[in-house]
Order: sequence, then structure tokens, then C-alpha cells
Amino acid sequence: MSDASETDFWRGRRVFITGCTGFLGSWLTAALLERGASVVGLVREREPESQLVRNGLIDRVEQVPGELLDYTLLQRTLIDCAIDTVFHLAGQTIVGVANREPVATFETNIRGTWLLLEAVRQTPSVRGVIIASSEKAYGEQLNLPYREDYPLQGRHPYEVSKSCADLIAQSFAHTYGLAIAVTRCSNLYGGGDVSWNRLIPGTIRSLLRHEQPVIRSDGSFRRDYLYVADAVRGYLMLAERLTEPGVRGEPFNLGSGCPVSALDVVRTIIALSEHADWQPLILNEVKHEIQDEYLSPRKALAAVGWEPQYSLAAGLEEAMRWYRAYLRP
Repeated sequence: MSDASETDFWRGRRVFITGCTGFLGSWLTAALLERGASVVGLVREREPESQLVRNGLIDRVEQVPGELLDYTLLQRTLIDCAIDTVFHLAGQTIVGVANREPVATFETNIRGTWLLLEAVRQTPSVRGVIIASSEKAYGEQLNLPYREDYPLQGRHPYEVSKSCADLIAQSFAHTYGLAIAVTRCSNLYGGGDVSWNRLIPGTIRSLLRHEQPVIRSDGSFRRDYLYVADAVRGYLMLAERLTEPGVRGEPFNLGSGCPVSALDVVRTIIALSEHADWQPLILNEVKHEIQDEYLSPRKALAAVGWEPQYSLAAGLEEAMRWYRAYLRP
């Protein structure tokens, strides 16, 4: 089973997605609908800017209005909808917000995870769960790239929330025998991400508005960037094989394995724009962020045959096309 797109695995399966209207959630939901899955989505509120709402696919989802922290709702949904597979994507995903609002971030990202997993534990129909962690769960490590056997040692609120949720997921897997896999993605980018405070969407929007792009750091911070379509492939390929040894109960890095500085990312985007001779404004005002982060994706390749198909330039080119259409006057 080399690629989810080549199988009928999902046809007719009942899938529950938390965070289905988010950036990654919209892409994953679209992919599952295309493959014939019956998708049930937890929807806290119908965001008009969500890609899933804008493209009309939300109307093909069985929507469950409510909050991730409502255990009774989660349990009733899983049982009443006879859910087969769960993708847990919901959470507070912005580092700056986590620094300003740590308690709300901990409630959503940590408590929300254990409530969902307890509901899964009480629902016999659920075959398995994919939990969205992050490379941030590793915290700062001396040795790069990050590998799955490294300790999880987040220090600042967002990192800690992901470290905790990741360990809780593994605890449920190993204590109760649940078929759970944890995905630790690098920095995702692509069409549909309208969090303009992030480097790639913010840079693209500035250039399309004929404004000088801004880098909040000194430009030297190196990160691993993954095009969202590659992440979706990874999620589906792992989910198909959740019950197999080597996947069940395991964490997986999904990343390019190739670190790129913020300055180089912005220069790549500038080169794809109408302002190829421009330079970014470097603010150098970032605090409480890790200098360098990147992942080794070798475990996912060995376990399910996943590896990225998009280079950074190819992914950014596709993303630029989406943003041009989205921001067109």
C-alpha cells in the first residue's frame, strides 16, 4: 500500500475530524471526501475564511457543532456516528498566542487531547486515531535533525502543550492498546493558510500587495518547511496502517529533512513574485523561539513509504497561485 490515492481504503469509512475547518483540516477533509469517506467534523464555529467553507465542501461534511472540551459531545458523536478512524487536528496553533494565553492553550491542546482519547477508549467501533503533534514537541535539542526517539522537552507554552499532548497520546496507546499514531509535522504551508502572522502567508500577501515583506527574527532561524499536500499524504498513509506493528503506538516525523533560513524562504518567495529585486525588512524582535529545528523523516519512509514529493520552490509556486486568486481585487 504505497499511497492512499491508489487505494479504495477510505470508501464508505466513517471518519471523525477535529479541526476540520482549519488549514490542514480543510486539505485533509477534501482528500478524504475525494476518496469516498464519510466525514464527520467537529465545528466550533463556521469560519467564513476557512478553505473548506469557501470551496463548499463543508456541506458534504456531517457537522457536529460544539467544543473540543465537551466530553459528552465527543463520546456521543463517536458512538452515534459509528466512527472508524479519528484525526485529531484541533488546537491552538499560534506560538505568540500561546505566550499571551498559556492557560487557554493548555486547556485546548492538552485537556482536549485526553478527553478525546478517553472518548475513543470507550468507543469499540474506533479502529484507530491519528494525533497531530508538532516538531515543537521536541523543544530545543543539541543534536539535529530531530528523531522520534529524542526526549520531548518543550519549555515555552506552545512547545509544552505539544510535548504533553504527544506523551498523553502515547500513554493511551501503550496502556490501553489503542491503535494511535502521532504525527510531528514541520512547518506546514500552502493555499488556505490565512494566518498572516506566519512567515510564508505574510510574505506572499505583502508582495502581492506591493509591500516590502517583513522578517520578525534576524533571518537566520532555520526551519523545516513541508507543503501541505505532502502532509496530507503522510496522514492518510499512516492512518491506513494504524493497526500494524511499526505504526501502532508510534510517533512519526513528517518533514523535508532540509532546514532553510527565514531569509532564504523569503528570498525564494520574492524570486517568484513581481518584485524579484526587493529585499525584506529584518526586525530582529523575536523572543522565546528555538534557533534551528528540522526533522529526520526516515522512520515514516521505512514504515509506510512516505517521503515529500514537493521541493520548497515547487510548493511555494503552487501556494503563490492560490494566494493570487484569493487576494485578487
